[in-house]
Amino acid sequence: MNDSKYFQDHMPENVCFGCGHNHEGLQIKSFWDGDDSVCRWTSQEKYHGWSDLMNGGIIATLIDCHCMGTAMADAYKREGRALDSEPEYRYATGTLTVKYLKPTPNTTVELRAKVIEVKGKKTVLSCDFFSDKGDKTAEADVVAIRVFDGSQASDENPFKS
Repeated sequence: MNDSKYFQDHMPENVCFGCGHNHEGLQIKSFWDGDDSVCRWTSQEKYHGWSDLMNGGIIATLIDCHCMGTAMADAYKREGRALDSEPEYRYATGTLTVKYLKPTPNTTVELRAKVIEVKGKKTVLSCDFFSDKGDKTAEADVVAIRVFDGSQASDENPFKS
């Protein structure tokens, strides 16, 4: 039994650059803080956009992957089950709209996401992105689509090779 609080630890087959078990990736870790999901991530020089500022694509990837993990964890939470229980669910991005509010220093950042609405396979989320000084530097509206449901034998898990 995997009792880790991090959503991504319950997807051992995931090799995504942002949220998967990819030794060259971002390897984000998301967890619940009340009704919000939180991710704290420390950047490196290779993720610069401009000198000492984080690359916008890295910001978008962090938001995207954090929200897909949140959608998955929320589905389990709504069903009152543990993250390591069956059936497995996996989500992919339907839409991602990022509004960059100000430059983000290339240091440690915090993401906080909320589930706004769930309709069938679609989960709508909002995500706020903060610098290490607590300044909100980006915000996003995200739609996550359930692309795998382990209870439906006809589906193939896109995360397993």
